[in-house]
Amino acid sequence: MNRLSTRKQLGAVIGAVVLVGAGGWVAGSQVHSPADAAAARSAPKAGPVTVAVQRQSLTATVVTTGSVEFDSPEPLSLAGAVGTGTAATAGGEGAEQRVTKAPVSGAEVKEGDVLMTVNGRPVLALQGAVPMYRAMGPGMSGDDVKQLQKALGRLGFEPGGVTGTFGQGTAAAVTGWYTHKGYQAQQPSPDEQQQLGTLQQSVSSAQEALLTTTAAGAGSTRPAPKTGTARSTDGGTGGSTGSGTDSSTGSGADGSTDSSTDKKVRAIQLKSAQKSLDMANDALSTFQASYGTKVPAGEAVFFPKLPVRLDKVTVKTGDVPSGQIGTVTSSDLVVQAVVPGSDAELLRKGMAVDLTTNGGEKAHGTVAALGADAAAPAPQDGGGQEASAGTATEGAGSETGEGDGGAADASGSNPSAPVQLRISVPDPGPMAGQAGASVKVTIKIGDSDGKVLTVPLAAVRTSADGKARVQVLRGTGVRDVRVTVGLSASGLVEVKPDGAGLKQGDAVVVGK
Repeated sequence: MNRLSTRKQLGAVIGAVVLVGAGGWVAGSQVHSPADAAAARSAPKAGPVTVAVQRQSLTATVVTTGSVEFDSPEPLSLAGAVGTGTAATAGGEGAEQRVTKAPVSGAEVKEGDVLMTVNGRPVLALQGAVPMYRAMGPGMSGDDVKQLQKALGRLGFEPGGVTGTFGQGTAAAVTGWYTHKGYQAQQPSPDEQQQLGTLQQSVSSAQEALLTTTAAGAGSTRPAPKTGTARSTDGGTGGSTGSGTDSSTGSGADGSTDSSTDKKVRAIQLKSAQKSLDMANDALSTFQASYGTKVPAGEAVFFPKLPVRLDKVTVKTGDVPSGQIGTVTSSDLVVQAVVPGSDAELLRKGMAVDLTTNGGEKAHGTVAALGADAAAPAPQDGGGQEASAGTATEGAGSETGEGDGGAADASGSNPSAPVQLRISVPDPGPMAGQAGASVKVTIKIGDSDGKVLTVPLAAVRTSADGKARVQVLRGTGVRDVRVTVGLSASGLVEVKPDGAGLKQGDAVVVGK
């Protein structure tokens, strides 16, 4: 064997030894005893969880989601039936009422406009605080008549003064108003005309009966022929046909004098005839006082403020207009929302509100009402307005929410009970035309006085003496520092230490 071969064999042996050694070292480094494995899996020694104290400005807000709606929703209904047309039959007024032209949803209604027609008759819009509750006609008086006269004057039909009594001037103004709208004012129906004739005939008959009774009584008490010396004043010898000797009673055979009983009977008859005439005259006068041009109960609707917007319509042509026929609102937009009672305690009327649409556009509003004052009227079918979802508190300051006008009692004893919130929007801007859309509502309830020391809410603890404290990490231990709590916002709270025991950058304990 030569020297070269020997060297190659020696190199191979040395390489094999190195590889075996390296493999043994790797295997040994990866193998642990059970004790070593248990020690590796044990948790590190527990210590406090801390957060650094910061100095910053705080702004406390209440945030929720609201719905854009038209303001002042009110149910719309008719107070009674409409009148009859000129061609109505004697029984036409009792005919079933049918919508002949339905109101239009979304339409703006101004004073004097025709809301709809029923049986071809108009339902007209007027402004006034007193709701329509009866037909108005000649002789009637009241606040409703007065506001009718005011409305007629505003429309250019002078009623002859605002007297509160429906007279001929008011009737003429109503007639002119209806004619201007293309309709005829409600005139006496055939039934009323017939009733007037019947009452007039009753008066005539009573007058005739009274005259007949009066004449009969006068004829029976005229001077009687002389029937004897006892009754004679001129010495005549008449009375040959008299009935005998009792001439003092005046009851001669010719009936020319009355007995006391006959006088009483005729007096009763005369009194009865006079009473019948008085009653007939009273009935005629009462009927005539209300006879003439009228405004039927179903032909006018008074609104506290005009114009209004027809928001919802629940009737169509051919329907019977009974019950609620729709809903009207003002043209102003508002935002309806709800907040927890604990947040409502921090709010007051007049607070500024920032509104953000789903597209990120901004508008501004003002807190207009809280609690029951802010609740929208529920529909008559029992449905209620849905409360807006997504409320969140981004601030609950101990230095805010004070003063009159807050909603501290709106949530009752349950601080989480929802409280209704209405926000007025004088200039809707990008929200115009977005009724029914959702918007983010942000209400600022307080600002800190510049930059202040802040810690997480979780760092503040209340001790047995009722004082607020924070725990500050000092070396390997912790120290209690008494603080006064101020404004809170976004999970942080302002703290003022008693003395110099707390500064920016200190680590406060929030958990263990």
